[in-house]
Amino acid sequence: MSKQASKTPSVAVPTKQQHPISMYLKIWLLLFVLSACSYMVDYFQFQGLLRWTLILAFMFLKAGLIIMVFMHLAWERMAVKLLLFLPPIAILVFIVLMASEASYVLINRIISFLNP
Repeated sequence: MSKQASKTPSVAVPTKQQHPISMYLKIWLLLFVLSACSYMVDYFQFQGLLRWTLILAFMFLKAGLIIMVFMHLAWERMAVKLLLFLPPIAILVFIVLMASEASYVLINRIISFLNP
């Protein structure tokens, strides 16, 4: 019997990846800071577009951190990330386009009603 025939094939045993607890604590601290900034928007009584821009920015940052780290999406393939993020981004783009068109139509209607 040759040396080749006596060898048994090695089976790849999946290793369990474990992230350091310090990474989770840093993300938790960053989420705490972003939440504090979000509350500061109300404390300083920002109004109008600035208020909603800041609130939405902090909300998206916190949601992104939670999804990427705590739901382990940062370690997934790019195809999975695109599958999850492209549809909401497309919907957001369509909402912005519809809102801008609605403003344009409203302005044109007001102008046409004032100038018969």
